[in-house]
Amino acid sequence: MRRRFLPLVLTIVFLWQAVALAASPAPKVDAEAALLVVAGTGKILYAINPDAIMYPASTTKIMTALVALERGKLDSVVTVSSQAASCEEASLGLRAGDRLTLRDLLYGMMLASGNDAAEAVAEHIAGSVPDFVELMNDRATKMGLVNTHFANPHGLPDPNNHYSSARDLVAITALALQNPEFAKMAATRDYAVPLKNRAPIKASTTNKFLRTYPGASGVKTGYTQAAGDCLVAAAKRGNVQLIAVLLNDDERWGDAAKLMDYGFSVVVTPGR
Repeated sequence: MRRRFLPLVLTIVFLWQAVALAASPAPKVDAEAALLVVAGTGKILYAINPDAIMYPASTTKIMTALVALERGKLDSVVTVSSQAASCEEASLGLRAGDRLTLRDLLYGMMLASGNDAAEAVAEHIAGSVPDFVELMNDRATKMGLVNTHFANPHGLPDPNNHYSSARDLVAITALALQNPEFAKMAATRDYAVPLKNRAPIKASTTNKFLRTYPGASGVKTGYTQAAGDCLVAAAKRGNVQLIAVLLNDDERWGDAAKLMDYGFSVVVTPGR
């Protein structure tokens, strides 16, 4: 009798757990636009204005890195131009004449969010910033992104010419994370950027989420006055990786954690 009763009890328990998971309340976030997806399947778990046209700020550098990784040789040596070194706003601290590998330059760009590094990458890959931006837009077109257009490789505002959406940023990030080199860069917290002509530059990630959320694996922050605080975040548990995008969100760190907690609560993680 006891053996017959046990399967019924287990069935009831499993059903209760399924109902509990299904009933997990979606969190409230401050973002003007937000999206949470399962990276492997593209399944949407949470969305607010996912197709709204937004300023992406330095989350732009995800596409910059993707194009550079697809077209460049990581061990090639980059010589930083005076134009790149003088790029305004966020800076890695490059000087005209600095020499370093493309790999190390990309680490500095991703961690410190250096606009100088982004322009140096662009010039190295395509010969000029405008030609590199054309490559970025061609890549976006080939991906079928309809709400994205780039005017530069770093994300400084350019009204009507530089924009994206939460949905498009998820697509760019999901593709970029398939590249092992990008995934390593996006998950790195601290990196000494070696230069061939002077002492290394110490770069630390601007991504507080990467340091504080268990299982965090990236990806990129962004901020300008026009864009507000932005974040593309990724986290992994078991075999499931989630990607969250938060655009114009004053509470991006806490909101990213809330979205990830919610996402992992409603997705059954294989192997857990």
